[in-house]
Order: sequence, then structure tokens, then C-alpha cells
Amino acid sequence: MSGDRLAHHAWRYRWVVLAVATFTQAASGFFVQGIAAMSAHLQHDLNIGTTQLGLLLSAAQLLPLVGLPVAGGLLDRHDERWVVGAGATVVALSLAAGSTAPGYTFLLVVLLIAGAGYSTVQPGGSKSVASWFHTSRRGLAMGVRQAGLPLGGVLAAATLPGLATALGLRATLMTGALVALAGALAFMCLYRRPPAQGPFPGPAPAGPASAGTTPVGPAPAGPASAGTESRLPLTSRFGARLRTLREPPMARIVLSGTAMVSVHSGIGVLTVLHLREVTSLGAGPTALVFVAVQTAGAAGRVCLAAWSDRGRPGRHTCVLICMIAATAGMIALTTPLGHSPATACPLFVWLGFFGIGWYGPWVTHAAESAPPGRTGTTLGLAMAVNQIAIIVAPPALGLLKDLTGSFVPAWGLLSVMTATTLTITARRP
Repeated sequence: MSGDRLAHHAWRYRWVVLAVATFTQAASGFFVQGIAAMSAHLQHDLNIGTTQLGLLLSAAQLLPLVGLPVAGGLLDRHDERWVVGAGATVVALSLAAGSTAPGYTFLLVVLLIAGAGYSTVQPGGSKSVASWFHTSRRGLAMGVRQAGLPLGGVLAAATLPGLATALGLRATLMTGALVALAGALAFMCLYRRPPAQGPFPGPAPAGPASAGTTPVGPAPAGPASAGTESRLPLTSRFGARLRTLREPPMARIVLSGTAMVSVHSGIGVLTVLHLREVTSLGAGPTALVFVAVQTAGAAGRVCLAAWSDRGRPGRHTCVLICMIAATAGMIALTTPLGHSPATACPLFVWLGFFGIGWYGPWVTHAAESAPPGRTGTTLGLAMAVNQIAIIVAPPALGLLKDLTGSFVPAWGLLSVMTATTLTITARRP
């Protein structure tokens, strides 16, 4: 009996793990999430257009295209504490170096290096939380953890524009470095792996979110599948990962993720500019609206993921509902509703809730669809494919707006792409 109490007490530490993983996510993405809020300042100070602004947003996402699969493999073989902590430290050091010589080209290089470090934070934090929580609570826990990114955006939108106005770009970079360093130290000091023995605490309801699923976590003696793959030639490993992506459940996860991450990118690069140029909203109210959008995104990641724990439709259907809602919101922005601040502002908050909140149930579904002992690798693969859209979407949408002089083609393109993906992924294999 004392052993049971001891095991239960050990499992209570999962709330500490959830808190530190959420904080590290928010801290590591703090500066990059603030770029959209500082878009007007960056365009003025660096004398850049919307296309170049989109490139800044994409720069931090380029190296994760390669780094995420590598990070996934590392996470399946090594302790998340050091893999995630080292990545967050790289983010901090790169931003600190950037504060010494700010400029557009140098800022691009800094964000490239920061993206390499962030490659471990995203899948590592997701894997650490998934391994500590039973499926009956995993959606809520993953939603809270994934809310760290928009929460970092909320804090960045509330602080960085004012800091840039008062002290300049150097101060924002150094602030971002200190925040990222705090996240790295917190994870390395507080994270530990779940107990090797003992059941997950709490009942497992007989709902679709938990039926037929097993706990996500490291194998007791190290995942054999990950170790076997690491001994294969590079071409064989690449082929094995491609076969994983072609599996029908994983293909649906990847397609829906690519579409919705493009919507998320569009919200980041276009929201502030749309409000300033189309609705003629002032700088102060625009910043407040962007904070509200990020806050709605954080709330969406928690609420939608918790709903996927309890709701009958399941996690994938929850993502499909987000796609429908986001498409409706973007179509509305192309109508006269997008020209009035009274209607455009609520539409952007709506888009924040569904267009950012979708990630909570999506990443939980991806983690639970992974083969045993391959959670890190699977998450890394799915997130790496998402990176293609994260890299391409911001500059492409910015270029489309620059060429046409209108936001309608950009919102229209995202609406068509999301609706098409919805039609494909809604079909059961």
C-alpha cells in the first residue's frame, strides 16, 4: 500500500512537468512570436516590404525542416532534459549574438540559428508531456503545453513593440535571449522522466480518445525500433520514414497539419497589416487586437484539446471542425465584413481560437498515432512536413499581397487550400 502511495505521489509530479514544458515552449518562441506584433516597427526601421517581413517569419522555421527529424531521433534515444535544454540554450545564445549587430541580413542569420535550437523544443516538450499523462487527460495536458506558443506571443505582443519604440531592436533581441535562457534552465533543472513502474493515475474513460490507445513514453530499456533504425544506412532510414508518412492515418495528420499551419502563418503575417491598412485601425488598438488573437489561440489549444478528450467525435474530427471554422472566418474577411473594425476584429479573434487552437488536438493525435517507442521520431516527421508550409506560407502570402495590393487573394488562397484539404482528409481510409 505504501508502494502505491509512493507511485501516486511520483505521478503527481506530472503537473510540474506540464508547467515547465509550457514555460519552456513560451520562452523559446517568445521573440519569434513577437515578430508579427513588431511588423510595423520592423518595416519602418529596416525599410522592408511585406515579402521581406514574411521571410523574417520563415527564417526561424527553415533549419527545423531538417532539424525536427534529427531531434525526434535524439529524443527517442536520449533524455529529453538535455536535448530540449540544449536547444533552448542555442536559441538564447543566437538572440544574444543578434543584439550586438542588428540589421535585416544579420537578423535573418540569427533567426536561422535560433530555429535550429528550437527544433528540439517543439517535439521534446510534446513527448515529455505525452509520456506523463494517460489518454484520459492527455489531450488537455497537450493543449495546455501547446498553449505555451501563443502565450509567448501574447507576452511578446504586449511588451516587444513598446520596448522596440523605447530602446530599439537591440533591446528586444536581448530580452528574447534572456527569456529563452530562463526556459532552458527551468527545463534542465526541473524535468525528469516518468516512473518506470506503475499505472497512470486516474480512470480511463471508455471514449474514443482513450479506446485502443496505450501510454506514450520511452520503452523501459530503450526503444528497439529506434535503435534498429539508427543502425541502418541513411537511405534506408529515409525510406522507412517516408513509408511512415504514407500510412493513411499519418497522411491525414500531415495534410491537415500542413493546411492549418499555413492558416496560422497567414494570421501571423497578415493580421496587423490588414487591421492597419484595410480597417484603418490605429497602432495601439491593433496591438491590443493582436494580443486578443494570441490569447484566443492559447484558449483554443486548451479548450479544443480538452474537448477532444471527452467528446465523441475524437481528436481528428476536432481538427476538421477547426478547418471548417477557419475557412468560414477567412472567407468573411474577403467580404465587406473585413473592412469594418467592428466586424474584422471579432473575425480575427475567431481565427485565433480555431486557426491557432487546432494544434492542441492535432499534436495529441499525432503522438497517439506513433508506433511504440517512436513517439519522438513520429512527432519530428509530422512537424518537419509542417515546416515546409511554415517556411513557404509567410513570404508567399506577403508577395501575393505586394503584387496585388490587396489582402483578398491571400485570404482566398488560404480558404481554398483549407477547404480542399478538409474534403480530402474528412474521408475515412
